[in-house]
Amino acid sequence: MCRCKMVATGLLEVVLATIVMTSILGCAVFRNLGPTAGTYDGPSRDMGGGRAHAFITIDAGGRPTAIGVRISETALAGLPAEPPHDADGWEYVLSLPKEAAISGYNHVGIDWNPKGHIPPGVYDKPHFDFHFYLISLEQREKITAKGEDLARAHRAPAPEFMPQGYILPDGTEVPRMGAHAIDPTAPEFNKLPFEKTFIYGFYDGQMIFLEPMMTKVFLESKPNATDRIKLPKTYSKHAYYPTIYSVKYNATQREYEISLESLLSK
Repeated sequence: MCRCKMVATGLLEVVLATIVMTSILGCAVFRNLGPTAGTYDGPSRDMGGGRAHAFITIDAGGRPTAIGVRISETALAGLPAEPPHDADGWEYVLSLPKEAAISGYNHVGIDWNPKGHIPPGVYDKPHFDFHFYLISLEQREKITAKGEDLARAHRAPAPEFMPQGYILPDGTEVPRMGAHAIDPTAPEFNKLPFEKTFIYGFYDGQMIFLEPMMTKVFLESKPNATDRIKLPKTYSKHAYYPTIYSVKYNATQREYEISLESLLSK
C-alpha cells in the first residue's frame, strides 16, 4: 500500500514537472515567433547611378517602429531625364524584408518623375514619390482607373477613414495606384514652392498606400527633416501606421533615408 502511494506520488511529480517544462518551452517558442529587436534590410536594387533598398526597424517587444527606404547618394545621378511614353515616371519596386510581414505593408514603389506631374504649377518639378503599399503588386495590376474601374478608383472613403483635412480631388486617379488624397493646407497649395509633402492613396474607398513626396532638389540639399502626419479617426485595414515621417541624409554612409516612423498598431 505504501509502495503504491510512493509510486503514484513519483508519477504525479514527473507528470507535473513535464507539464511545467512544456509550458515554459511553449511560452519561449511563442515569444520567439516574431523577429527580435533590430533593423532588417530588404534586397538592394539598382537605381540611377547607385542602389536602393527598403528596411524595417523592430523594437524589443517585436513591434515595428519604423519602415523606410535608403538610397545611396549616387542613385540621384544617372536617373532618366525623360518620363516613359505611357506614364509620368519610372518606378523602382523595393521588396521588404521578411521581418516586415507583421507591419501590414507589402512593398515600396519609388517613382522618379523627371518632369513632375499634375497639377501644373504645383507638382510639375522633378521629384520622387515614395509609395508604401498596403496591397500586393498583383492587386495593383488590377487597378486600371479606366472605364468601369474609374468609379472604383475615385470612390472616396467614409469620413472617419479620411485623414484630417484631406480631400480627394477629381483627376488624381492613376493606373496601378488609385486616387491621391491631398492636404489643401500644405505649403504648395498656398503660394509656397513645393519641396516635400505627404499623400494618402485610396482605391474603392480603401486606403492602399502612404506616400511621402519630395523634389530631387530637396533631397540634394541633404536634409534632416521630420514632420507630423495628419491622421484619420480610424483605419479600415490593420497595419502599423505612422504619426511622423522623416527625410534624412547620412553623411557617414552617404545615403538618404526616407521613413515612416512612430508606428502605431491600428
